[in-house]
Amino acid sequence: MLVNILLGLVGIVLLILIVASTRPSTFRVVRTATINAPPEKIFPLLDNFRSWASWSPWERMDPNMQRTHSGSTSGVGAKYHWVGNKKVGEGSMEILESAPPLRLKIRLDFIKPFEGHNLAEFSLVPTGTATTVTWDMHGPANLMTKVMGLFMSMDQMIGKDFEAGLANLRAQVEG
Repeated sequence: MLVNILLGLVGIVLLILIVASTRPSTFRVVRTATINAPPEKIFPLLDNFRSWASWSPWERMDPNMQRTHSGSTSGVGAKYHWVGNKKVGEGSMEILESAPPLRLKIRLDFIKPFEGHNLAEFSLVPTGTATTVTWDMHGPANLMTKVMGLFMSMDQMIGKDFEAGLANLRAQVEG
């Protein structure tokens, strides 16, 4: 009886791994918001990691988070490392490309709770007196990410944080 249960469990695990391996090898999470301000007013809050404390949803999840800034103050070469609670984990970011006031590209490396290496991009498009801000994160989906994706959507999991961050950014700029 015990052997049959163990074989059944091994079969379920194998089935999950086989199904997960057929999932896409990349992921993408994208959210957009319109902010009633020109890009020149919004971009500095994105391009300087010290400004993220005013709008980033993860900054609010752990007020005791340890932060280290290095490299440039803003723009290419600006670096940010954090160590936080279970909700925010540990990781680092570095600005790879900065094209004020319209585009920003960031390398995002997660260390804990799961290792991950992704790119985040912000694009700002003027639309009359407002700006459409798009926040895009994409990267490889390793086997662990694919297995997790069978039970929870990366888009739903991170997308709500992007929405909160864009709402905080809007409030910061418009307020």
